[in-house]
Amino acid sequence: MCTRALWPDANGSVLVGRNMDFHEDLMTNLWTLPRGIERSSSPGGLTWKARYGSLVAGCFDMMSTDGINEVGLAGHIHWLSEADYGTFDESRPGLLLSLWLQYFLDNFETVAEAAEWVEQTKVQLIPINNPMSGTPPTIHLALDDASGDSAIIEYIDGEPKVWHDREYLVMTNSPTFDQQLEELKEIEGFGGDRPLPGTNEAPDRFARASHYIRNLPEPKSEIEAIAGILSVMRNAAQPFRVPDPDKPFASQTIWQVVADLTEKRYVFESTTRPNLVWAELKDLDFSEGASAGRLNLVGDKALEGGLAGNVAGDFEATEPLKFAGT
Repeated sequence: MCTRALWPDANGSVLVGRNMDFHEDLMTNLWTLPRGIERSSSPGGLTWKARYGSLVAGCFDMMSTDGINEVGLAGHIHWLSEADYGTFDESRPGLLLSLWLQYFLDNFETVAEAAEWVEQTKVQLIPINNPMSGTPPTIHLALDDASGDSAIIEYIDGEPKVWHDREYLVMTNSPTFDQQLEELKEIEGFGGDRPLPGTNEAPDRFARASHYIRNLPEPKSEIEAIAGILSVMRNAAQPFRVPDPDKPFASQTIWQVVADLTEKRYVFESTTRPNLVWAELKDLDFSEGASAGRLNLVGDKALEGGLAGNVAGDFEATEPLKFAGT
């Protein structure tokens, strides 16, 4: 479970927020990945060299689940129960699930470029098992860029479906995106007469985020802009709670992110750590041949409040993130 909301007109800046909702700690660290890293997906047959450096939020240090590249393209992976990747066809290009987001951050500057590539190649997703559950995650992806463009990509019946439009500001979870748009029409202010709903179900979070992201006051500063979009994300957040017996894996919000796609800033807030941290991408070294960097957000320093504010100087040089299955 998760929520993403795009604010394309924050007084000249484009900001995007996302909540990561999950029933367990994903041991998320931040990673800097410079240009020039060579990657490949086998099976799948795709090989590439990263054109752009990126800053990503990891999952068990085995895949990127959220992130922004140095030219302002960002991506956000969410859960989608209906996702169906189909049967792998060796005659078509394919990507391991762990590399899905990273491929876009490595290779594209705009949403339009990424959406066109998906529609032309019909690239397949190749599932990998979650090491905790032993089953493959079912996910979909939102992309946004510094121009304010947006796309949602879902795999239904084995084929990629791309919803590409600047009006697609919000993504949550089930049902599929087309059905979310239809349900939104029932809400007051979007064509219907139902009052704004208040539960933590995905369609209700979709409606609330859609309402509030369109009604944010114009910010007078970057601080006001970040505070504004964080207020929307907190409204859509899921509280800690004892799961219902029929929902043993009920999610809670474990961290939140705001990315400023114009100023190239990435803000991270954990719901179990004391401080908000951020990194200015201009302060990070994405040059080809530079070391990758890892910011430990689960260690003692983070737990004790030793990480706060601009942490661009706190990344430790390391080998690049090792993606599951590669």
